Amino acid sequence: MYKNILIPVALDHAHDVAAAIDIARRLLETDGKIIALHVIEGIPQFAAVYLPDNYQEQQQSAAMELLKAELGKAEDVISEVVTGHAGRTIHEYAQKHDCDCIIVASHRPGFKDHFLGSTAAWVVRHSSCAVHVLK
Repeated sequence: MYKNILIPVALDHAHDVAAAIDIARRLLETDGKIIALHVIEGIPQFAAVYLPDNYQEQQQSAAMELLKAELGKAEDVISEVVTGHAGRTIHEYAQKHDCDCIIVASHRPGFKDHFLGSTAAWVVRHSSCAVHVLK
């Protein structure tokens, strides 16, 4: 049983978030918490100067709305949206918030994944807590 479970949610991929939440609820201790996290890729500084001043805040606000819609009526799940490199940010978030389990969705690797690595593979290789991968 786990006390703090992190579920990374990629809003731009079609994964069954409800299945991850269901598994998290089964693995959760009575007084534990589930956190759904979406990571927005950071905008390089050279490109950010061409965007409106509040662009990043608008992106985070829109992502939060999409995340809450994706979670539906899962009121027991905490929603978080942060900016950074997906794999590294998930790993750092889990450490900072004392998550003892990460439930991450995976997909069949494409050609580019052999060179760049998928987010799920990055999380599995670098996380110090338990990682459950959903296919």
